[in-house]
Amino acid sequence: MNGDEFPNKGTAPAASSGTALSIERPDVQTVPLVFSSPHSGRAYPRDFVANSPLGALALRRSEDAFLEGIYQDAPRHGAPLLHALFPRAYIDPNREPWELDPTMFRDPLPAFVNARSPRVAAGFGTIARIVSNGAEIYRAPLPFAEAEARVHGCYRPYHDALEGLLSETQKAFGLALLIDCHSMPSIGGPTEKDAGRRRVDFILGDCFGTSCASGVGAGVAEWLRGAGYSVLFNEPYAGGFITRHYGRPVDRRHALQIEVNRSLYMNEQTVEPNEGFGRLRQDMDRMMGFLAAEAVNLMRP
Repeated sequence: MNGDEFPNKGTAPAASSGTALSIERPDVQTVPLVFSSPHSGRAYPRDFVANSPLGALALRRSEDAFLEGIYQDAPRHGAPLLHALFPRAYIDPNREPWELDPTMFRDPLPAFVNARSPRVAAGFGTIARIVSNGAEIYRAPLPFAEAEARVHGCYRPYHDALEGLLSETQKAFGLALLIDCHSMPSIGGPTEKDAGRRRVDFILGDCFGTSCASGVGAGVAEWLRGAGYSVLFNEPYAGGFITRHYGRPVDRRHALQIEVNRSLYMNEQTVEPNEGFGRLRQDMDRMMGFLAAEAVNLMRP
């Protein structure tokens, strides 16, 4: 990607499998689990940063910063961890491949582009127009060729890798559970349903009961509450494209989105880990142990 890797504080070194993504694998996969962190990438292409009116720090506030470090113990529990290296502000793999805002491009867009989705209208398409506080990312319209390059260079490789991991898992175990790992600002942003309100510690998204067996979310919620955390389901985050697309219980594929409050582990203004990082990592290590032991039972109808 010819980019600059912002400091990787609080995380273990990544075992890169290319310029777009990294997969951390156990020596042998022993559980039907796959962990995915699509928004924690921080390799910002130099021209992307240079051509934005926003500073690097403002762009970084769109990241699920350091989240792959929170889940870095997944391989120790026998499960792979996939995470993006490219940043969400550059291209968002948690969207359809072609959710694009026509006003952002100087060329007419092809007919296959979804220009009317609610996410595009909000400014958060596959290539976002704004960051979370509403500030514009670009000074001038982009050529459509730039969108094509990002989709084929970053988006497609990420989804190919995720589909591959889920297929391998299902072939080995007969079923698969994807944990879609995200972090959320501690206070609802200006474009969100809960604007200005402080959020709970975790929001679990199962697309209102359609992306995984009910026991999965219920089991994770019970574990988190037992560890002292506050938990809600599906509001304001029910699950994005990844959870909806890969969560197909009828095909024995389940997906649960987990949103963690960023204030638990990082300074949201400076985008640096805080004193809570170690505790949260330890608790997520324990939660992954719970899932490793109970995943098959939790996915039963």
